[in-house]
Amino acid sequence: MAIATMAEMLCDGFMISVQIFLWTLVGAIPLGIPIALARVSRFRPLSWLARAYISLMRGTPLMLQMFEVYFAPYYVFGIQLSPASKWQACIIAFIINYAAYFAEIYRSGLQSIPRGQYEAAEVLGYSHGQTFTRIVMPQVAKRILPAMGNEVITLVKDTSLAFAIGVAEMFSTAKALVASQRSMMPFAMAAAMYWVFNMAVEFVLGRAEKKMDYYHD
Repeated sequence: MAIATMAEMLCDGFMISVQIFLWTLVGAIPLGIPIALARVSRFRPLSWLARAYISLMRGTPLMLQMFEVYFAPYYVFGIQLSPASKWQACIIAFIINYAAYFAEIYRSGLQSIPRGQYEAAEVLGYSHGQTFTRIVMPQVAKRILPAMGNEVITLVKDTSLAFAIGVAEMFSTAKALVASQRSMMPFAMAAAMYWVFNMAVEFVLGRAEKKMDYYHD
């Protein structure tokens, strides 16, 4: 098989990987916020529930979570699986997994803000909402950006785990090509594509950090 043909097939798989990446960010970044707020809540049952969720998601493999999400509808509820179920289970598992990681990053950012800033905002007449959006969040966003960047980079590589439930992303395409062509070239090409993707993500994150340099602690 020509290298151009292999590259075309890998590009098709790469687009699936990009979709997993983007859908995970779209779902997990906002979902992590209420989880983080629940985690720091003074209402103990809510805080313990959020803590248990984060512990479960971070303490068990993402691949296992995908299997649980994919097979649970059939074995627990008797719902017949459709071809689209693999994709849906993959996205759901990625979102609920990464939301837990993002929630812990948000929590660390929120707890790093000195209590005195809340008190100063109260003296100045800011409401709780104004304090959170105008004073706290700009500082939190800057402080958590490096940690968020690390998780986003990890997500790029974790998209390869989707092959476990049969989602035809780039790694599974490369694996099939290696088996059929008896050549390591597809793996080398896939590695190069992951690397370039990560460099593009790093570039975007670097630009974001530079734009936030206007704010100094």
